[in-house]
Amino acid sequence: MHTDEPWNDLQQAQQYGERLLRDAAVELRESEPEDFAAMARWWNDPAWAVLQQRIIKPRPETGLMDMFAQWSRNEPNSGDAGFSIFERGTGSFIGHITLHGGQLPHRAAELAVMIGPDFVGQGFGTRATKLMSAYGFRELGLHRISLCVAAFNQRAIKAYENAGYIQEGRQREVHFHDGAFHDQVLLSLLSEEYFAQQG
Repeated sequence: MHTDEPWNDLQQAQQYGERLLRDAAVELRESEPEDFAAMARWWNDPAWAVLQQRIIKPRPETGLMDMFAQWSRNEPNSGDAGFSIFERGTGSFIGHITLHGGQLPHRAAELAVMIGPDFVGQGFGTRATKLMSAYGFRELGLHRISLCVAAFNQRAIKAYENAGYIQEGRQREVHFHDGAFHDQVLLSLLSEEYFAQQG
């Protein structure tokens, strides 16, 4: 539970650390090269690329792995963070989640999440988004987290709304697929909204 008061003992600090990057079903951890290899396969699958990329254009695995590694560097003085998502019960690699651009003075980051095809529709994306949002607000001191999603990806929009995000706008006709333009939805969550949701 969030409190504005400083901790009084080691136990409070350790309890916070223990639950910061995990819940009952998923855990956020450092990313390893084998995670990036799986992500490259997902990224290059056109059936899933259409949900996450502006243009379906498969890329060499090496370049993709370098890009994912960049997203996951987690340098101490950066407002960025990237973690691999694992299922706690099985240890299975589920996906990856990032926060980007949360530096001072704005403290406004963008969130992106990729869930593997075998794990979609099981609530893992919502859980990971909740955990990463909590990390952003509680540990990185962010004020705002936002994300964009194609309007046709209703499953993702619902997952983000279930994680507490609010639709704040619609960008008209920014995605071009199948000879037609498609809208994009902007969602966000502010720190005061997050803490109010926590009670």
